Amino acid sequence: MKKNKLPSLFFASFLSFAAVFSPAFAQWSPAQYGGATGLPSNSILNIVFTLLIWLLGIFSIIAVIGFIISGIMYLTSAGDEEQQKRAKHALYYAITGVVVGLIGLVVLIAVNNLLSGTSTRF
Repeated sequence: MKKNKLPSLFFASFLSFAAVFSPAFAQWSPAQYGGATGLPSNSILNIVFTLLIWLLGIFSIIAVIGFIISGIMYLTSAGDEEQQKRAKHALYYAITGVVVGLIGLVVLIAVNNLLSGTSTRF
């Protein structure tokens, strides 16, 4: 029966890597370089909150584009009731998307305020 040597080879290479580089990693300190690691110094909560604000901005731009497209669809329908119906459905879905996104933001802020014991963050 042939034995697979890949796991043992992987384990041996990991041990040799750890033996060679562990003293170097143990002596490394961010303060040694003036704290210039390139990592953000904010808390994870602030990073996530900032990311979500950016996503809300992108979401708002997409919603405005959806409103414009549905408006153009309605204006160019030229009396075609099927085209008007599709334009109204597109506008309905754009409004529904905006409402769901804003409810998500409100829930996020409410949960954040409940867990941190603070008032609004805007």
